Amino acid sequence: MKTSQRLESAIKKLYTAFHNNELHPECCKQCAVGNILDNTDSWKHLSDEHGALELNYIGNVHQMLGRKFNGYSPLELLHIEARFLKACGYQLPLHHKNKKPKNPTDNDVLFEGLTAVVTYLCKLDNIPNVMDYTKLFEVKNEEFHFQLV
Repeated sequence: MKTSQRLESAIKKLYTAFHNNELHPECCKQCAVGNILDNTDSWKHLSDEHGALELNYIGNVHQMLGRKFNGYSPLELLHIEARFLKACGYQLPLHHKNKKPKNPTDNDVLFEGLTAVVTYLCKLDNIPNVMDYTKLFEVKNEEFHFQLV
């Protein structure tokens, strides 16, 4: 399957962060978007709240100018982060009074977030979800349709 450079890069960064315990939903440098953007937090200036889906003035200017950050538009970045946070169990936007997971760095919590992000990244690039393992269990004529190599 052919993937875009931005998707390939994003998945590699997220995979590395997950396995190096460098993924943290509440840190703008270590969340999903922070990792995609090389552990920078400059993206947080695109909206007024972490987890918000509305661009602020700065975000709208970048969006209208067609700016991309490691291949993603400001609005795409906000949607990536929102999906990550929601799948990790956060109520959005991020706020100390809103619902959040008991242990935000639990591997199961982070895996749910990553699954949601990768699903969305694949959708953005119009390719089948690389996290979809159900095809491995498809049977045709009483034999598995796909073989593991």
